[in-house]
Amino acid sequence: MLFFTISTNSQETLPYYQIPDMEENYSAQNIVARMVDGLGFRFYWSTEGLRAEDLAYQPKGDGRNCQQTVNHLYDLTKMMLRLTKIDFKQEKEKDKMTFVEMRKQTLLNIQALSNHIQMSENLSEFTLKIAGEITVPFFNVINGPMSDAIWHAGQIASFRRSSGNPINSKVNHFTGTVRE
Repeated sequence: MLFFTISTNSQETLPYYQIPDMEENYSAQNIVARMVDGLGFRFYWSTEGLRAEDLAYQPKGDGRNCQQTVNHLYDLTKMMLRLTKIDFKQEKEKDKMTFVEMRKQTLLNIQALSNHIQMSENLSEFTLKIAGEITVPFFNVINGPMSDAIWHAGQIASFRRSSGNPINSKVNHFTGTVRE
C-alpha cells in the first residue's frame, strides 16, 4: 500500500523533473540559483519512485537510513530559506508529513530558494547578524547547508542503488534533462 501511495502521488507535477531554462547571464545570483536548481534536479531524481524498502535501507553502521536522510535534506532546505530570509509557508508540520508530502515540500523549498536568489539585487543582502554580534556571510550558506544537501542527495541515490532500485538511466545530470 505504501508503494502504491508513493507511486500515485509522484504523478503530481513537481518542480525539477528537468532543470529550468535560464538566460545565459553569469551573474553571481544566477550562478548560485543554478547550483540550487542542480540540487533540485538531483533530489527529484534520487527520490523519484522510491519504494518502502528503499526508504528503510540503511548501510551497515550507525548512519541514517534513506528516510532519515530525506528528512535531513528537508531540514537543510528550511535552514537555507531561513538563512536567506525567505518566509516560505510549509504545508504541514514535518512530523505530520508522509514521504510524498516531504518530498514535494522539499522541492518547493528548493524552487523558492532559487527564485528568491535570482531576484535578489546582491548576494550580500543575505548576510546575517546573529544576536546582533556575529556576522554570517552568504558564503556559509554555500559551503554549509547547500553543499551538505547536494551531498545527501547523492547519498540517497547511492542508497537506492544499493537497495536494488537505481535512478532512471535516462536522467542526464550534465544537461539537467531526461531523454525520452
